[in-house]
Amino acid sequence: MTTTALAPAAPGHASTAPRSTPAEGVDRAAGRRAFLDGVRAMLPLLAGVAPFGLVIGVTVAEAGVPHLAGWSLSWLVYAGSAQLAAVGLLGGSASAAVVVASVAVINLRVGLYGAALAPHWRGTSWWWRVLAGYLLIDPSFAVGSQSYDGSRSARLAHRHYLGGALVLWAGWLTVTGLGVTVGAVLPSALHLESIGPLYIVALVVLSVRTKETWVAVSVATVTAVGASLLPLHLGPAVGMMAGLLAGSIVLRRTA
Repeated sequence: MTTTALAPAAPGHASTAPRSTPAEGVDRAAGRRAFLDGVRAMLPLLAGVAPFGLVIGVTVAEAGVPHLAGWSLSWLVYAGSAQLAAVGLLGGSASAAVVVASVAVINLRVGLYGAALAPHWRGTSWWWRVLAGYLLIDPSFAVGSQSYDGSRSARLAHRHYLGGALVLWAGWLTVTGLGVTVGAVLPSALHLESIGPLYIVALVVLSVRTKETWVAVSVATVTAVGASLLPLHLGPAVGMMAGLLAGSIVLRRTA
């Protein structure tokens, strides 16, 4: 039995083994850092909305809706207020058309979020736009606003957004699942349903830094309160549209 030593490649003959260049290694490392930065940016928001997810899970358990069907709304609808409304309607034996129409109206604000981030997603692949749009909801829009603030390249901004949006999605499915299975034992005196909305309000107030944003937030708040009696939970959507319009008018006048 003989052994054959592996001889070094002859001069002029390039090795066929793939090699990564230092630039490619740095590029991948930067992408991982951006992704993890997005995850870290989302964790405080996830902590704020997690109690709301528990409440939705408890509502599913108490509404008489099959647990799997109610929990599946977490990824089919993927919006807390719309999911809560859908569970209530399903528990009340509403028709499928009414449930779908109600969810669509409540989620009108997501269209506004998409319009705000669309310029940053132009030129990307269709699957990226589908994935990014599906993951877009209030907290992911907040992290997305940080992602595309101009401090990162477009590729790293996409990674930052994806890191935050994916951890939110996974966390939301987890806490709503916990609510469905064990949340019913939590005392109602905790009023967990108020923590998520209050946290989002605090986040918005702390992030306001310009005159245009102050005007937009103020007009949106006042309008949403005034429109709170509108049917199908239209108040928030009307308030957001009024706020965006007011902010854009102030921005044009000061430009």
